[in-house]
Amino acid sequence: MLDEFKNAFSRQNNSHVQLILINVTVFVILAIIRVTLKWSSQDEIFLAIHNQFSLPNGFSEFLTRPWTIITYFFTHDLRGIFHILFNMLALYWFGQVLVSYLGSDKVVAIYVLGGLAGGILYLTVYNVIPNPPEFLSGRAELVGASAAVFAVLAAAAALLPDYTFFLLFFGPVKIKWIAAIYIFLSVMGSVGQNAGGEIAHLGGALIGFMYIKQLQAGVNWGSWVTATLDWIQGLFKPSPKVKVTYRKDESAKRPRGSSNSGVSQQEIDAILDKISDGGYESLTKEEREKLFKASKK
Repeated sequence: MLDEFKNAFSRQNNSHVQLILINVTVFVILAIIRVTLKWSSQDEIFLAIHNQFSLPNGFSEFLTRPWTIITYFFTHDLRGIFHILFNMLALYWFGQVLVSYLGSDKVVAIYVLGGLAGGILYLTVYNVIPNPPEFLSGRAELVGASAAVFAVLAAAAALLPDYTFFLLFFGPVKIKWIAAIYIFLSVMGSVGQNAGGEIAHLGGALIGFMYIKQLQAGVNWGSWVTATLDWIQGLFKPSPKVKVTYRKDESAKRPRGSSNSGVSQQEIDAILDKISDGGYESLTKEEREKLFKASKK
């Protein structure tokens, strides 16, 4: 399994699979911790650990763990498998489309920007709107890659609106209609029990759409993401060792104009001129031997 993980991260244009592996790894590790601590009746410890990955809706609490603006979109609900399953399926399908046309770096940038945009909009809605409606009081923490996946989906629809998927029971469906349905469902859900999560979806979709439009205009909003990740990767790459060798200068020991083969440059030039005039067959046996020795230096 470790070898397969290494292979997945060494392949070119495989970022969508790499993102899936990171999400699944975090899910498995947290699930094992949850089960272990629950059997030990240590729910409070697990809650404290889980809080380090989930994004709080209170701004003052967010300031005590600002890294959660990133970790939340690599973390999923541990009460079931369907949350991460549907997110990772969508990431694979739509991410594969983007990787084929834009490459891995831009897919990672879209994913990260979508997650950040969703988290920022989530925090904004909970902390800026005066007298928030009652349906916003139902969620205190945000987890899930949905906002990042919505960014990938919206980016794919903006880049290739007529790209067609063949869906079970539905047949061929253009990607623009799939994106429109998902976004409409999130708009409807923004007044439901998962209002905060659905609002984050919309933030991710908006940034994914805008990213492609800016990219088509010649502006890459995700260049800083790529540069940051390259810098982090560079920290873990060993610096090449510079090997210095010293060689004796033997040029002084040789007669000027001679080579390592003992044939002077003037002789070589004369032989080459003779080949130019009469061809290789015009050379004597001695001249051929000199040319052969010179070619081996």
